[in-house]
Amino acid sequence: MDKQNSKYRWIVFASVLLTYLLMASQRTAPGLITDQLMNDFSITATTIGFITGVQFFVYTSLQIPMGILADRFGPNFFLILGAVITGIGTIFYSVGTHEYVLFLSRILTGLGDATIWVNMMLILGQWFHKKEFVRLVGFAGMTGSLGFLLATVPFSAWIQLLGWRGAFFSLGAIVCLCGLLLYIVLIKNPKQTFIKPVVEKEQVLRERTGIIVKRIFSNRQAWALFFCHFGVVGGYVGFISSWAVPFGMDMYGMTRSEASQLIMVGLVGAILGAPLMSWIASMFDTIKKPYITVHLIVLSSWITFLLFKGYPSIWWVIILFFLIGFGYGASALTFAAVRRSFPLEESGIVSGFANTGGFLSAVLLPIFLGTILDYVQGSSGVLQNAYYYGFIIPVVFSVIGLGGMFLFREMQATD
Repeated sequence: MDKQNSKYRWIVFASVLLTYLLMASQRTAPGLITDQLMNDFSITATTIGFITGVQFFVYTSLQIPMGILADRFGPNFFLILGAVITGIGTIFYSVGTHEYVLFLSRILTGLGDATIWVNMMLILGQWFHKKEFVRLVGFAGMTGSLGFLLATVPFSAWIQLLGWRGAFFSLGAIVCLCGLLLYIVLIKNPKQTFIKPVVEKEQVLRERTGIIVKRIFSNRQAWALFFCHFGVVGGYVGFISSWAVPFGMDMYGMTRSEASQLIMVGLVGAILGAPLMSWIASMFDTIKKPYITVHLIVLSSWITFLLFKGYPSIWWVIILFFLIGFGYGASALTFAAVRRSFPLEESGIVSGFANTGGFLSAVLLPIFLGTILDYVQGSSGVLQNAYYYGFIIPVVFSVIGLGGMFLFREMQATD
């Protein structure tokens, strides 16, 4: 039976995306309990920043190596292993009694999370024809944003029902079960049903990998995309994963559930941003102009927080969260630019390189912001001043992203 024409491929699709949905939720879910962790473990905002940032650091550092490993050994094993590691890390998080356990658990979660995107793309490429694959990539990208959405009001309600430890433990157990599901769907059943291997892998000149990586690291276009992704991802992912909920609770007296609804506004923007900006770029056959517009919108949004001294009206906050989320969704244009600027055999490594830039900013922002909050609040005692100076960090990151976009050279498609 031909796998790319079988109905079974839709079981593969559903199983992989379900796993991605749950794993993606763990990137931001800890932000719902930042204040509880600070109280329960008597830790500072700086410590919270390091605990949050380490997950993104591990994720970021493994993007390029994971692509190389998946090409060499196949994606199934790494995706299954990643799901199990993510589940174990989440369970450790739920039972931790010391900040060091929290730190270790986020390392495990980041290690598992680092496996998902590259391997998911390879698996879908094996089971679906090229035309189907192009359409399904959009659904895969939207699933990540839906995972963030799951980590807002729904997971906040789950926390209220079970307590934060029970909520994270149960989710970790479910993710571990997803690893078992993937083993059955990707390995066990195909061996019994299909005679031919799932993949007809393209011949890869593995000995040239080092040469390609060296060339990418010295390529101006690759660095332009690195910096442009740096500018839009970190402000959104880094802020939501650590400080968005405390910001709403501290500055506006919101409940945890109300503050998580603000995050949902940003996620709606992210879900709309990817397809809309991709459609605009396709219609006008240009990536640079619409992407510069996106960067200007994100930069203006963060500057607005400064103009209101860190305390805009609640309606402004809703608008700004939506626009920042919209910019994050539109960051899919980074990978459209990669595909247009580089040959097919290099686009995977360049995509990993650009994605590294985005999540490097997600690592750095919680650390920098937490340090500023501790310092300013400790010296002045005014929380509004602390957030005001903290918002300087995403402004600087956005300027870097805009600079990367101006460095980017518009090119025609390479194939």
